[in-house]
Amino acid sequence: MNADKEKPNLMGWTCPRPLQTYPTIVMGHGAGGKMMADLIEHLFASAFDNEWLGQMGDSTALDLLSGAARGSKIAFTTDSFVVSPLFFPGGNIGELAVYGTVNDLAMRGAKPLFLSAGFILEEGLPMETLGEIVASMAAACRRAGVKVAAGDTKVVQRGHGDGVYINTSGVGLIPAGLEIAPQNARPGDVVLLSGTLGDHGMAVMSVREGLQFETEIRSDTAPLSGLVEAMIEAAGGNDSAPLHCLRDATRGGLAAVLNELAAASRVGIEFDERAVPVRPEVNAACEMLGLDPFYIANEGKLVAIVEERAAEAVLLAMRRHELGKDAVAIGRVVAEHPGLVTARTAIGGQRIVDLPAGELLPRIC
Repeated sequence: MNADKEKPNLMGWTCPRPLQTYPTIVMGHGAGGKMMADLIEHLFASAFDNEWLGQMGDSTALDLLSGAARGSKIAFTTDSFVVSPLFFPGGNIGELAVYGTVNDLAMRGAKPLFLSAGFILEEGLPMETLGEIVASMAAACRRAGVKVAAGDTKVVQRGHGDGVYINTSGVGLIPAGLEIAPQNARPGDVVLLSGTLGDHGMAVMSVREGLQFETEIRSDTAPLSGLVEAMIEAAGGNDSAPLHCLRDATRGGLAAVLNELAAASRVGIEFDERAVPVRPEVNAACEMLGLDPFYIANEGKLVAIVEERAAEAVLLAMRRHELGKDAVAIGRVVAEHPGLVTARTAIGGQRIVDLPAGELLPRIC
């Protein structure tokens, strides 16, 4: 657990007696009876309290499109989180589950509105640990401006899980006229990166491997929806066309994102390795472990492909935002070598940057 965070106070939970009686998760917490009802009512429902979750039906009725502009679209996504360890410098699995899903919605230009949260709990998980994860999730929801509108809880036998796995689905609203998609990159477009690479992956790996550095490596886990809103506004608002593609550089890192966009748009992408920011401590950790920072997972960084005429305005807007202060232009979209990504090296040569063959860092999100 993250020692610098205040531990959850079980006495502060609503009607805490049933949870105090069981200091760890037991099979009964997933059996559909009184113990499960207590866990849902006194921990989850209390932490995520809102009018939609309060319906407590088999599904939640959302007046999603009331008052929405004509032509708006719904964005819908789902993701599962199995990170190990559950707590790492800069975050935990709960924050990661919220921000990861919020960011997936934001990459289509959607305003995130609602989440579902499904918990797979392992028998023996300390109730205090679960409480801290849920409290972090609730705080992350408030920061991201989303509501948990539905949820589910299951318990598996000891040894058949890894403490807790979380599945989150998200719903957001794409304003009318906004068309951001992986297929929209065009030759001449500029490739923008919102900040330093590899922070999340190496924060998790440093804990696993017990690595010590002069400066602690912390995860970049954060909600990117506010940054995206600023970028859309700088590009000309909802009816503008210059903002072509957005992707958050999670598993597979920058290399995977650029390859996916190049393949989807049938274009080539070229970038300059020297333009890509990497923190010295992250670079040192990668060298120690024989890893390439371009392939390391991030949880608070995005790649944008923007028409040249709007690139400077979008980049300035990114740098004015807290989560984009280190934003840089790193390359361009080209007509040559469609589907391939190349990097200009520090010595002036070029190399192909391919998709990773497999998972460099498993259980990273």
